[in-house]
Amino acid sequence: MRISIITLFLFLSFCATAQNFYLFIGTYTNKGSKGIYVYRFNAATGTAEWVSNTDSSQSPSYLAVAPNEKYVYAVNETHGENGGKVSAYTFDKASGKLTFVNQQSTGGDDPCYVTVGKNNKWVIVGNYSGGSAAAFAANTDGSLQPYSQLLQDSGSSANTTRQEKAHLHSTVFSPNQDYLFTPDLGIDKVKIYKFNPDSQQPLTPATPPYVSVSAGNGPRHFTFHPNQKFAYLIQELSGTVGVFKYNNGKLTLLEDVPTHPAGYKGDIGSADIHVSPDGKFLYASNRGDENNITIFSINPQTGRLKLKGYQSTLGKTPRNFIIDPTGNYLLVANQDTDNVVIFKRNKQTGLLKATGKQIEVSMPVCLQLLKQGE
Repeated sequence: MRISIITLFLFLSFCATAQNFYLFIGTYTNKGSKGIYVYRFNAATGTAEWVSNTDSSQSPSYLAVAPNEKYVYAVNETHGENGGKVSAYTFDKASGKLTFVNQQSTGGDDPCYVTVGKNNKWVIVGNYSGGSAAAFAANTDGSLQPYSQLLQDSGSSANTTRQEKAHLHSTVFSPNQDYLFTPDLGIDKVKIYKFNPDSQQPLTPATPPYVSVSAGNGPRHFTFHPNQKFAYLIQELSGTVGVFKYNNGKLTLLEDVPTHPAGYKGDIGSADIHVSPDGKFLYASNRGDENNITIFSINPQTGRLKLKGYQSTLGKTPRNFIIDPTGNYLLVANQDTDNVVIFKRNKQTGLLKATGKQIEVSMPVCLQLLKQGE
């Protein structure tokens, strides 16, 4: 009996630990935000508790947690004389505190995305206004060396206001991290690079080196299905999701699916895209006049999408959102209403329900989660 009680206690302790996460919130600092905020998030109850924040980071608008869970990297979305920056932090999982390590120039204006290779050796940044991707070697202490490679896009497309030049919007590794994909809103292409972590210049154009989308679509964020057979592209200017078949660095377009109702006439500003952990549903955020999350079911055989519904984000300008690894909750960062709204997910229908729980923080624009551990 005693062994059974101990076993039950250990099991319950493991379950509790498995549902506790650190939530990192990146912000714009235009209205007084301190930069990066750290919360404890309980994926069993949907509750969040403030832990710490930085004190002087300038507009850390996108964050990435290193796979070794020791470091956090943030772009500083700045421009002008000194251009954009990327900052490295150590993260103490015991205290939940970030410590600044160093900062490097990104080689372009307004960096908007950062990702880290699985071996913790490389950090890749996308410069939006600069229209370029920069590769940084990471040292064993998490600090960044100056970029060793800067890949510049060029061109324009149909929307003369928004696509007057290259505007690279994200840098996304393939599931096996043998390729890197960089959607460029300005030129209506997703650039494709072969990734070699052992090279001093790790990125080389793949064959083919890009896939084009319809003129005026404006590629933005990109994600893969858990089965690695399909990929999904949110297209900011057209408000559509591009559905692709994926195989060894190659993308084949299957369909473009609207995120807005038929006949919609309002402003479009699609932003972020994620697949549920079980691979059954896809979610896409819309800014503009909609301020909602569009919900699709995914056909497991074909990867194609079927509209399930829409959910207001209960705020304005949902630039970024995240689904917790348990699949229980979806959290949305509403940039212009200064709130992160927590929704409960129905795992059977994919639909969302407001929990009434919110985090108030100035201009939240990026959310990342890290398992808290013991």
